[in-house]
Amino acid sequence: MTGIDKLPIEDTLEDSPQTRSLLGVFEDDAAAMSNYSQQLFQAMQRIYDAQNELSSATHLTSKLLKEYESQRFPLGGDDEVMSSTLQQFAKVIDELSSCNAVLSTQLGDAMMFPITQFKERDLKEILTLKEVFQISSDDHDVAISRYSRLSKKRDNEKVKQEVLEDVYTSRKKHHQTMMHYFSALNTLQYKKKVALLEPLLGYMQAQISFFKLGSENLTQQWDDFLTTIGTSVQNVRREMDQEVQAMQQSIQALEEVCDPLYLPDPEPSVAPVSRNLTRKQGYLNARNKTGLVSSSWDRRYFFTQGGNLMCQARGDVAGGLLMDIDNCSVMAVDCDDRRYCFQITSFDGKKVAVLQSDSRKDCEEWIATINNISKRIYLSDNAEEIAARVNQSALEAVTPSPSFHQRHESMRPTQGRRAGRTSSVSSASSESPALSALSLDSLVAPDTPIQFDIISPVSEEFATGQAKSSGTTGRRSNPFGECGVSTSEETEDSILHQLFIVRFLGSVEVKAMESSDVIYETMRQILAARAIHNIFRMTESHLLVTCDCLKLIDPQTQVTRLRFPLSSVVLCASHQENKRLFGFVLQTAGTAAVCYIFESNNDGEKICDSVGLAKQIAFHSEMTVEKKKEQDKTKEIHEEELAKQKQIEKDLEEQSRLIAASSRPGNTPAADGQFLVLSNSQSEDSDAGEEGRKKGESEA
Repeated sequence: MTGIDKLPIEDTLEDSPQTRSLLGVFEDDAAAMSNYSQQLFQAMQRIYDAQNELSSATHLTSKLLKEYESQRFPLGGDDEVMSSTLQQFAKVIDELSSCNAVLSTQLGDAMMFPITQFKERDLKEILTLKEVFQISSDDHDVAISRYSRLSKKRDNEKVKQEVLEDVYTSRKKHHQTMMHYFSALNTLQYKKKVALLEPLLGYMQAQISFFKLGSENLTQQWDDFLTTIGTSVQNVRREMDQEVQAMQQSIQALEEVCDPLYLPDPEPSVAPVSRNLTRKQGYLNARNKTGLVSSSWDRRYFFTQGGNLMCQARGDVAGGLLMDIDNCSVMAVDCDDRRYCFQITSFDGKKVAVLQSDSRKDCEEWIATINNISKRIYLSDNAEEIAARVNQSALEAVTPSPSFHQRHESMRPTQGRRAGRTSSVSSASSESPALSALSLDSLVAPDTPIQFDIISPVSEEFATGQAKSSGTTGRRSNPFGECGVSTSEETEDSILHQLFIVRFLGSVEVKAMESSDVIYETMRQILAARAIHNIFRMTESHLLVTCDCLKLIDPQTQVTRLRFPLSSVVLCASHQENKRLFGFVLQTAGTAAVCYIFESNNDGEKICDSVGLAKQIAFHSEMTVEKKKEQDKTKEIHEEELAKQKQIEKDLEEQSRLIAASSRPGNTPAADGQFLVLSNSQSEDSDAGEEGRKKGESEA
């Protein structure tokens, strides 16, 4: 007989929508077979009960057998051997439609018993298992939903253990029930053929026995045909027994292997994380916004298809496109007090998806897979090997870069060591000519820790200054170093206002600031360190470029996280290959130089050009202010000289008036030889004139 389709028991633990769809086909086939078996049973029952109507009952049976070819069975409907066999049986039954009712006893034992056993035992077993499977599936969904809502902040060990035990029990029960249900449906594919052929064979054998194997209606040809059918039935039964035994062994083996996998969050030693994947599928919880602050979580089956992330509900036949993940960014996030959440942002930043996995392993594998797809590794012929090589390169890149002289010596043909690792794998595609005289080790300060969060000396100074200002004005200071002043108030006088969406990757202290190679080397070390330590979380901010400073603003609260004075930015450059990466070097008075690395949704060169434009505008503004100060100073000096000249003229005029007053006739002696006495006012005026004259002479 032709091969019989069967359900894959190995896929029961994953319980994917494809498996559910295939299960629905088998269930429809079982329902159709149940309907058809019921009709066949009624026909044979009429043969057994109504001996007087034997002719009409056998005719109806023959008719039903002829209609088997036109029945639309989802599985096995196009079995030509089965159809031709039933057609032959229909012809025989037509020839025996006028047999006597004495066959009732033989028909009851040979014909009615097999079909009744199939109907009352096998089909009812399928219905019972279907109900048990549906109940176990609902219990498993409830347990998973309760586990997904488990808080990571208010973590009660008793509640956590109860939830984990509930998930373990429900998942194990669901898996075992599903395996037995699949086994029963696979067995039904054999039983339905036996249930159709064995009663007919018994009926024909009863007819042959009744006519003493020499009836005029039967020939040697029919005997051979019936013998062949009997042999086929025995073969089908033997195959069914072998298949049932194999499925039982498979169920036992899967139960032993899958027992640790029933836990939602297995230990890393049991299930290690694979970071070389370019395809992944599984169930995730997706967040859907239902209001300004409210959201709901829906459980869907997600899978990657090329550079697309697909989503499929359990009852859907095919999945739909969720978003394009080429050149996207992915990072772990904290969301709605749920664990193992990560966020995917499209390349243009217009679409964001927040998903939750069941375990830390699953979360890290999804992030690694999406990162590999974002780099378009899946387009290669051997995608997994390239992904493994990229990850291995990232592991090697975290070690200090060899100097130019060491690389030159190791790349000689006479050297027998491994030449493939002489060149350090970095983010930049080519070496700068300046590296021929300066080692990459001298760019970044040795033994300097890499900061992956937004903490810097600038923020500390800014927080200190803010604390002082808040102390003088009576305002409370933010303990997190964030500025509560509105951005528009601080930058309302600035000519340039440009806002960019950026994600902070890290910062490190550097020594050299003469070339852009220091930024490329910092990018290489930070990206390699993130890959080594599995750090995928990045802080998203808004970078505001003005003529005075660079600001990192919280996109939700609109408060300033960091403020970089524009005069302290000494160098800014973008990555040579990945244009979304850029960085700048900050040099403040009395502190070491620090290089900050960011990832943006836009082109990094645009941000660097914006910073350069801001520095040019600031330089021109400073020159204009200096020129204006010089003009004001010159004007003040000129006004002072004019004031002094006026004072001198006034003093000379007063001196001349006093001299004229002293030479008047009233000051001559009188006729009696006595002098006139001046009044007090006149003496005071003369004294003041004398003092003014002396002062004018000294000033002159």
